[in-house]
Amino acid sequence: MDNPRKRARELGVAPGILSAGKLNGIMDIFGIQVGHFTLIEGDDIRTGVTAILPHGGNIYQDKVPAGVVVGNGFGKLAGSTQIEELGEIETPIILTNTLAVPCASEALIEWTLNQIGNEEVQSVNPIVGETNDGMLNNIRKLSITKEHVKFALEHAGIDLVTEGNVGAGTGTVCFGWKGGVGTSSRILPGNLGGYALGVLVQSNFGGVLQMDGNPIGKELGQYYLKDELADQTADGSVMIIIATDAPLSDRNLKRLAKRGLAGLARTGASISDGSGDYVLAFSTAEEVRRTSERRAQVWAYPEVPNAQLSPLFQAAIEATEEAIYNSLCMAETMTGYKGRVIHALPIRAVGQLK
Repeated sequence: MDNPRKRARELGVAPGILSAGKLNGIMDIFGIQVGHFTLIEGDDIRTGVTAILPHGGNIYQDKVPAGVVVGNGFGKLAGSTQIEELGEIETPIILTNTLAVPCASEALIEWTLNQIGNEEVQSVNPIVGETNDGMLNNIRKLSITKEHVKFALEHAGIDLVTEGNVGAGTGTVCFGWKGGVGTSSRILPGNLGGYALGVLVQSNFGGVLQMDGNPIGKELGQYYLKDELADQTADGSVMIIIATDAPLSDRNLKRLAKRGLAGLARTGASISDGSGDYVLAFSTAEEVRRTSERRAQVWAYPEVPNAQLSPLFQAAIEATEEAIYNSLCMAETMTGYKGRVIHALPIRAVGQLK
């Protein structure tokens, strides 16, 4: 394994033409908080939880507009139908493993009900996404508990997001190498609005890896259908969370989310039959939040018009692509369930091949 691990940009892999933010992560969006709980026990438990809070207030009372899209729907994104219907999210976003979605949903509901100001709340739409980490994690043990989820929520902060084998990315596999959590950001120039856009991913999918256009998977001899065998698979999933401080309607946030799939495709993802590929985009802009006062009356708000969205679309594509690269570059080799070993992407070789 190459040590120390380095982010993609440190290897000279910096996709796109827009500038990254100071932290080059979703934390470049003011107010966003991220928390992890990483669970590594014995020789078979390799899993965790990642929590993303759009802002530090009461999200149920101060909802944010959102849009969701599905690339291939072999997965679980709890709460997606209400997002589709109402165009807003009212809880933090939890990422975890497939079989922990019900537990995480219950924990998120309890956490929301217990917040000051929610004493009369009788309906909560928990947002919980997942990927299946059963290659390295004994997922049938149902190891994630409500306390683990609440830990991630209560320890969320505004610092640089830890990447790789942490939180929801603890047991994931991507392109046959160790996957994980990754993040990146882009900042538009002032004449294009100066908006910030950040992406966080949970990578756990397959395909033919390319990095900034370079055929890394082919060059390293590890890719889907390498031997043209019918039993080879590129199955797996990815959760892509896009955040921006641009004031956008839920309709245009859904359009923005679609560009996350374009960034996913740039990495060489196969988006296979057995893959769950989900993108959730939201805006943190104060002027577009759905507060209790605004929900009680007709109100108007400023929003970026359609004709000025293309730079944000470009930012979403670039940040998604780089976030996936960071999830690979920062992940370390892991041994897990049934003695399986998933090696880290050899970043020294990547630096030489780019």
